Order: sequence, then C-alpha cells, then structure tokens
Amino acid sequence: MDLNLALQNIKEFITKINGVLIPLVSVSLLLGIIFGPSTPVVGEVYTNVATIIKMLGEDGLLALISIIIILAYLKK
Repeated sequence: MDLNLALQNIKEFITKINGVLIPLVSVSLLLGIIFGPSTPVVGEVYTNVATIIKMLGEDGLLALISIIIILAYLKK
C-alpha cells in the first residue's frame, strides 16, 4: 500500500512539473525564434534545442518541432 501511494505521489509531482516546464519551454522557443539565439536565457534554450535537432540531421525540423510544442500548449 505504501509503495503504491509513493508511486502515485511521484507521478503527481512529475505531472505538476511538466505542467510548469512545457509552457516555459514553449515560450522560450517562441522568443528564441523571434529575437534570435543571442537573447539571454531564452537564446540558450533555443540554442540547446537547435543543437539536439541538428544532431538528428534535420535543419528545418527545429521550426516544425517548435510549432508543434507551441500548438500543443495552446491546445490545452
């Protein structure tokens, strides 16, 4: 019983953290696209996501993923 309660608490905590982080990442990506990667803090998020996408080998995929993340947040 205690293990199930602990796992449920962990699941709720992760859900709450995701509820905060997804909008932050979405806004950071949007501001990074608008103002460029030289913007403090926001530009670092944009640059990190761009680096990850470039490791996958698709340059145009960054804008597509950014739009999908933003639309997923707005759909909520």
